[in-house]
Amino acid sequence: MRRSVKAGNRMVELKNGVIGPVEPRQRKLREKRPGDFPGVPESYLEIAEIYGPKLMGPPLCDELMALLQHMFSEEQATLVRHLKSGSMMTAEQVAAAEHRPAEEVRAILDHLASDLQILLSFGEKDEKRYTVIPLVPGAFETVLVRTSLDSLTDWHRDFARLFEDLFETGFTMRRGSSEPERALGIRYLPIGEVIQTHPMALPSDYIEEVIDPYGTFAVGLCQCRMTEKIVGRGCDRPMENCTAVGTFAEVVIRSGRMRRVEKKELLEIKAEAEASGLVNWIMTQELAPGSNTMCSCCGCCCHAMRTISEFYMPGMIAPAHFTPAVDPEKCRHCGNCARACPMGALTIDTKNRTRAFASERCVGCGQCVVACEKNRAVELVPVPGYQPPKIAGAG
Repeated sequence: MRRSVKAGNRMVELKNGVIGPVEPRQRKLREKRPGDFPGVPESYLEIAEIYGPKLMGPPLCDELMALLQHMFSEEQATLVRHLKSGSMMTAEQVAAAEHRPAEEVRAILDHLASDLQILLSFGEKDEKRYTVIPLVPGAFETVLVRTSLDSLTDWHRDFARLFEDLFETGFTMRRGSSEPERALGIRYLPIGEVIQTHPMALPSDYIEEVIDPYGTFAVGLCQCRMTEKIVGRGCDRPMENCTAVGTFAEVVIRSGRMRRVEKKELLEIKAEAEASGLVNWIMTQELAPGSNTMCSCCGCCCHAMRTISEFYMPGMIAPAHFTPAVDPEKCRHCGNCARACPMGALTIDTKNRTRAFASERCVGCGQCVVACEKNRAVELVPVPGYQPPKIAGAG
């Protein structure tokens, strides 16, 4: 496949002849107390607690409150406050807690679950149960996933802007850990040109092998690049490569939020994504039995990758199978590898002809190898002691 012209990465900069990652940002989250919000209805403070750290979210702060007040009207918040983290309730149960007619409550909860996609619902009619989901990963993705930008309303655009305001506080950074665990449940899958640079690739490295058991595939627009486009920082890389596989794919196809594709087309989409400098991921924990999701991410838009690069929280992604090795006799210190690295793991001083490698940032994607195709100074070598990951829940 012909290599695509790639957009730049705003997390990598050229400064005084040095090509490398931008200076990490500091966490600017300012925690608040309920008493700091006089006049705000109690229901919003209650759902702020639900969406807080217990659900992998931020502590109470101005940005969280602004987002929640956009997501829910006061009436909606009054109902949602009963859906405590991990609980699933019927409309009848919520109605009883609020002393309201069940049909009125059901209509409101269905609007939040089916129209806005803020809540999840399971079951049919009177047996349907509702539950909250984390802000990210969770509501951020479900609210924005779609097949066309034309379907975005002003409400969706404001949701994206307010979420980005919250993200930029640095709330996704982990506290109290100088040696962060690699805990994000995603792993990298090479394809196309990059897989050719992996000299000892295992079957678990091949995207074709990993997705084959799922059978059903769907694609939609990337929510991270969509958000960055909304706030004026879009990178212009391909956007239609967010993927659902298995039974969940059928759900999003029926709802019109993604379109059905065959395996051959999906592989072509993922190869195009990689050729544009994107990194293809799959979750290591199934979303539900027989279901999974896949992302194609860039270092300048993806919130998970930006947490690592922009806020310098390394070690959040499944360990890489391969790592780059440089032949000093062939390296010309041109900096192409550093420009191509989506994680800012490479730093090249083009004037003093030195290089540095931050292994804790590396995800083993091989973009540096492909970028050095002229000099062939970079190759990928296996990481000692690597253990092939297994997708938990996959049959």
